[in-house]
Amino acid sequence: MAISLADIKKLRDMTSAGMMDCKKALEEAAGDFKRAVEILREKGKSTLAKRGENETTQGAVLSRVNGGKAILVCLGCETDFVAATPDFKALSGNIADAAIAAFPASVEELKAVKLADGYSIEEDITNQAGKTGEKHVLAFYGALEAPFVSEYVHFNGKLGAIVSFSKEVPTDIARGIAMQVASMNPVAVDAASVPAEVIESEKTVAIQKTKDEQVQKSVDNALKKAGINPAHVDSEDHIESNTAKGWLTIEQAKQAREIIAKVGAETLASLEQKVQMINGIVNGRIQKFLKENTLMEQEYQLSDDKKTVKEALAAADKDAKVLAFKRFSLSD
Repeated sequence: MAISLADIKKLRDMTSAGMMDCKKALEEAAGDFKRAVEILREKGKSTLAKRGENETTQGAVLSRVNGGKAILVCLGCETDFVAATPDFKALSGNIADAAIAAFPASVEELKAVKLADGYSIEEDITNQAGKTGEKHVLAFYGALEAPFVSEYVHFNGKLGAIVSFSKEVPTDIARGIAMQVASMNPVAVDAASVPAEVIESEKTVAIQKTKDEQVQKSVDNALKKAGINPAHVDSEDHIESNTAKGWLTIEQAKQAREIIAKVGAETLASLEQKVQMINGIVNGRIQKFLKENTLMEQEYQLSDDKKTVKEALAAADKDAKVLAFKRFSLSD
């Protein structure tokens, strides 16, 4: 049957799909609009299924604030070309507006929220995927509610943060702390709120790094005493290539391998008796990690006098506290 331009435009208005896609769907559905909508939706699902493993490193990160509520949301896609299209920008904005209005508790609840066109957010994302032919995902959703909130989205639209406070604080410090979260990516507000598993993971890494450094130090000293440059034998590939270049004799290469194996094993075994020393070094590394990676202890990026975030906030309002934050970056 003949499909009129008016019918094509009507279906486009209903679904935001491309004109040719609408025409083909109406032809396949023999003019049945309900069926045509289903065909377009199935096309979107097919696109998502086919491109399921593709990375969505492009998209739009958006924030919204309403009173003491703030949301951060990201609609992701595969290419910056699609992310720059008016339809993608409009859908991203509609999702953010719907999120702050409905203020759902989870990303799954957000997907079920209905937009002005009558479709759920999940359905409109599927429709958009079918229209563009590439994967779309609701990559992130976070919400905070508190006496006072702030937000920041980087100018490139790929990085953002929201922060909640115990009370209202000056706009400049509130926005500055949101910028701090976005740019410095802290793991928690303060040391007390760092998850135990993060501390344990860092401790494991610190213990291994400390042991490796002690072993390397002993091996390097033994190599130097033997007249061998440690930099020439710091890997098996270097030993072979430096021997071929004449920088090491065959005898030196053999001696280096023996020293590395013997001194390394002996030093590692001796470290088992030096628990107090190892723990002291590890504790120092954990404290350094907490200072660099917890929001309140980080150096405030907008400060000229190297204040920490905690000090900068206290200078603005001694009673104010940061309660929580949410952050998302398409580049992480």
